[in-house]
Amino acid sequence: MTFSEENYLKAIYHLTSVTDYEVSTNAIAEMMETKASSVTDMMKKLGEKGLVNYKKYQGVSLTDKGRLSAKMIVRKHRLWEVFLVEKLNFSWDEVHDIAEQLEHIKSEKLINKLDDFLGNPTEDPHGDPIPDAQGKIANTDKQLLSELAENQIGICVGVKDSSAEFLKYLDKQAISLGSKFEIISKERFDLSIKIRVNGTELTISNKIASNLFVKRD
Repeated sequence: MTFSEENYLKAIYHLTSVTDYEVSTNAIAEMMETKASSVTDMMKKLGEKGLVNYKKYQGVSLTDKGRLSAKMIVRKHRLWEVFLVEKLNFSWDEVHDIAEQLEHIKSEKLINKLDDFLGNPTEDPHGDPIPDAQGKIANTDKQLLSELAENQIGICVGVKDSSAEFLKYLDKQAISLGSKFEIISKERFDLSIKIRVNGTELTISNKIASNLFVKRD
């Protein structure tokens, strides 16, 4: 596959991971920041390779072959993110763009050795699951911080928004994976939440709380 084809496969994988239905070419175009006509042309190419199911006006879904291929791209991306953070001391807001380049390396042997070198991690620095060499993903029982009720406690296990801007905001608040959140109160007017984190009380917006994954403590 070309780099472009791999990027499209990964985009479809991420879009279909949040819905059980086919995704539209418009949704793919928005994610890829391109024209719907360009998406249609690419879907025809991927369809000919047996990677997607595509019928005009009926949406797009991955075939079993396409889903496994997409998982392998995601696997490489997330393993490289772990390597960059743990071994090269990059911060978690710096690694996405670099991993976007490294994920296109073709050597399966290299990626498997990288996996072993890192101790076979199951999550990347943002808490996202890493597929294993067979494409299997460990299930994690998690929910959004915004879904917790008053007096409940959750441990941060991931972020929904992995943009550099959001991660930098979390760094300013000393929030990272493993941070413990206690819900003190929830404001009905704007749905903001007062929390206790790392021994400090903090009021966060619903938007922030809706982008943090937690596991009930």
